[in-house]
Amino acid sequence: MVTLLAAPAEPLTNAGDTQLVVAALLGIAAVVLLIAWGKVHPFLALILGAAVLGVAAAVPADKIVTSFSGGVGSTVGGVGLLIALGAMIGGLLAESGGADGIVERVVGRVSGGALPWAMAGVAALIGLPLFFEVGVVLLVPIVLLVSRRVDVPLMKIGIPALAGLSVLHGLVPPHPGPLVAIDALGANLGQTLALGLLVAVPTVIVAGPVFGSFIARYVPATAPEALLPTRRDPGDRSPTRPGDGRADADGDLVADDDLANPGAGRPGAPIDEPVSRRTPAFWAAVASVLLPVALMLLRAIGELTLDEGTAGRQALDIVGTPIVALLAGVIFAMVFLGYRTGFSRTQVSGFLGGSLPAIAGILLIVAAGGGFKQVLVDAGVGSLVADAAEGANLNPLLLGWLVAVGIRVATGSATVATITAAGIAAPLAATLQGPEVALLALAIGCGSLFFSHVNDAGFWLVKEYFGLTVGQTVKSWSVMETIISVVGFLGVLLLDVFV
Repeated sequence: MVTLLAAPAEPLTNAGDTQLVVAALLGIAAVVLLIAWGKVHPFLALILGAAVLGVAAAVPADKIVTSFSGGVGSTVGGVGLLIALGAMIGGLLAESGGADGIVERVVGRVSGGALPWAMAGVAALIGLPLFFEVGVVLLVPIVLLVSRRVDVPLMKIGIPALAGLSVLHGLVPPHPGPLVAIDALGANLGQTLALGLLVAVPTVIVAGPVFGSFIARYVPATAPEALLPTRRDPGDRSPTRPGDGRADADGDLVADDDLANPGAGRPGAPIDEPVSRRTPAFWAAVASVLLPVALMLLRAIGELTLDEGTAGRQALDIVGTPIVALLAGVIFAMVFLGYRTGFSRTQVSGFLGGSLPAIAGILLIVAAGGGFKQVLVDAGVGSLVADAAEGANLNPLLLGWLVAVGIRVATGSATVATITAAGIAAPLAATLQGPEVALLALAIGCGSLFFSHVNDAGFWLVKEYFGLTVGQTVKSWSVMETIISVVGFLGVLLLDVFV
């Protein structure tokens, strides 16, 4: 999809192997300590870690800056646009009430025993374009309400919902983690998407409905009253609006200022207008989610079945390009989730603009991680690790998974874990065939989800939304994340046998 940030013909330093290993360890340790102990923002921690790595490897200061800047630019150019477009689809899905419609339609048609499976499926579906935190904010109030309404243990349907969101977040593009790994390794996005979905299905089943039914017996939890969703009118199916008590990603109540209308010419002006509107059709909400995925999958199928240079192959190559596919999804959502449901052009513009500030921090972390990774590569550390792994007959998939697990547990950041592991494993990708590179990206994604605990913001998000104690959160959420990581990695190894 994008160019691989390969190592230069000549490393930027003449440091020996031992010095390079020490430099890499010091750089990674600096990032870990700054985030975990110093409580420094990951963006700054990655910049400082790259500097430590470069200095320890005896790379000239000007070349450290040049290498880091090049990595930042390449990463943002390859990943940033996709993250922004995915966030826009998610914003329209949330604000129009389309996500609520998907949840209510599916949940309303299944019995109590099938609810865990339905919640896992719904979470996986709406989790395709949504960031994990946004998905939690959207789904958890529905989970709480369903648990109260049908008298099902909260964990029995809550864990499947969380599993669906988490698996999609870690393994399936256009989420930032998979995109970063694809970019760093030079993997084919269509292949990674297809293989990721194959791994995701059994992983969600095991970590979701199966584990949820088990842990519900040991973690009794009740829906927090303050988070139960309410509507102004039982017959009103329009999305919850400012002042109705919906919580945003920060845990605060959404206020008018959170939905600022850039087209009104007045800072902080609410985008609510007294116009008649209706809930978007179920098919429109589902199509908005699946259209980009379908286009990218069609491109992957075309690459396997059509001769290069034919008209059909060229057409699929264009429409299946990630940027084009996601842009098509945004335009479709603007029409069918926005204009056709009664929102004005100004309101739709406000929804699109309002979806972008939340991803600014993610983009900066991803960009800085790309810079850190490039310094690793340019200093020759990546090649050194590749040579060592080849000499030790260490499976590249296992190497990528283990590195991601270590960084994840130490820093609590799946994104940092993915970026660092991809940078170290990148030279190994050159020795692999196409599908194997995609599997390496997935192995790193699995490792980045391992054992979320107190240094992960997601841990606290789940704890507060479900009203759990720290111990209960570890027993449920942390164990669920570990199951996802291990089962997902086993699925990757199984696929590696056949591809």
